[in-house]
Amino acid sequence: MPLNLYNTLTRKKQEFQPVHPPQVGVYLCGPTVYSEAHLGNARGPVVFDVLTRYLRHLNYQVRYVRNVTDVGHLESDADTGEDKMAKAARAARIEPMQVAQHFANRYRQHMLALGCLPPDIEPLASGHIIEQIQVVEEIIANGLAYEVNGSVYFDVPKYNENQRYGKLSNRSIEDQLAGTRANLEGQSEKRSPLDFALWKNASPEHIMRWPSPWGEGFPGWHLECSAMSRKYLGDLSDIHGGGLDLMFPHHECEIAQSQGSHSHTDEARFWMHNNMITVNGTKMSKSLGNFVLLGDMFKGPTGPLASGYSPMVVRFFLLQAHYRSPVDVSDDALQAARKGYRKLMNGLRLLEKLVPTADGADLSGDADLRKLTADIFIGLDDDLNTARSIASLFNLLRKFNTLATTPAALAEVSAAALTEAAATYRAVVTDILGLVDEPRANAEQLLELTLSFYSEAKAEKAYDKVDLIRAALKGQGIVIKDTKAGVEWAYSEE
Repeated sequence: MPLNLYNTLTRKKQEFQPVHPPQVGVYLCGPTVYSEAHLGNARGPVVFDVLTRYLRHLNYQVRYVRNVTDVGHLESDADTGEDKMAKAARAARIEPMQVAQHFANRYRQHMLALGCLPPDIEPLASGHIIEQIQVVEEIIANGLAYEVNGSVYFDVPKYNENQRYGKLSNRSIEDQLAGTRANLEGQSEKRSPLDFALWKNASPEHIMRWPSPWGEGFPGWHLECSAMSRKYLGDLSDIHGGGLDLMFPHHECEIAQSQGSHSHTDEARFWMHNNMITVNGTKMSKSLGNFVLLGDMFKGPTGPLASGYSPMVVRFFLLQAHYRSPVDVSDDALQAARKGYRKLMNGLRLLEKLVPTADGADLSGDADLRKLTADIFIGLDDDLNTARSIASLFNLLRKFNTLATTPAALAEVSAAALTEAAATYRAVVTDILGLVDEPRANAEQLLELTLSFYSEAKAEKAYDKVDLIRAALKGQGIVIKDTKAGVEWAYSEE
């Protein structure tokens, strides 16, 4: 079965065909780094990490771009309010780039903890001002933008003469106008309330500013992704993704900008959107104050959660639902995810002990084992349905447990079928889903327990056990010291 993905632009599943096979260009709208990342910020990176891992498993040559927004994202997510970066910097009385660097570093640390491989390219919006200005100049040259008092706006009514603004989000112009107030602060210079900023004139107090053909200012939030996607993935990339909340206006504006520039494309062939995280049925967001910061979640307790949950448990929690379905956060759901994750990890340990006993080929148990193995990829090929693939993994794991406890069943499968099933299980769990074993034991507590056993053995004059414990710890770079105050340990200096 070929890989099929749901395309928001066409509202249907389509067979994935790259623009320039075997190369595949994937762009994910990354974070605005003005504060700590919350769980909602993690879903897109986890989903697209699995997508890029699977594409590579299918032998595509993937270039994965995930940007960092460090300028241009205003408080209203449109064209009003203060720049989020500048506001955070002013509150902390530091440079905006200090804010950006700090929270970008924290974000990267959290993504690595969650098992997300680093993107191939991670461009900063502030590092691509020249490219953004070029796109604006192209749109002006094509008659689809106008300059007013040092700001440049995209002319949506003019664009709609030949294109359709709203085709991604399936919103009509009438609906958009009905939900727009034309008298918003700073909107009076627009020709239409639907128009959006490509470049904003910087007021005297605005911190982040760059020279441009229209005076000192800063780029619009939507502009950066169009410019950086084109720079690194070409006029038409394969997949552009982000959260459902970015579909409008952000991604809608991106398509308009790319069509209005010299690219004249929809920017990407496939547009993919992951659904939102909810807390007790309510969307998780900073504005509602019900978000769970990733760093706090890993430690716990925090917000609605009574305990902490490890990064791998959080990753499994996000993957056990289809990416286009909402995920509701609760202790019950995360505790269930922890059990599921640990079952998969125990499965990896079981495979080390599962040794085939039969030598022949095409034995009676092979057909069932091969079907369970093949079922795992049905979910992945069906719009990256990780929930179904995880269910298939558990089905295969139950088979492994049967083979491990029932010699007669193990004798009915060939070495080839068992080897293939085990390799598939490992590859899907670790290489595609990105789930790896994480240590749960406290090393200090285990060492103290070992020293108590040493003390008991010494008191009982069981010197063979004393020597055994000493040798085992020495092999780990630990030496035992018998002192007047009792038994102590130190790192070996040899």
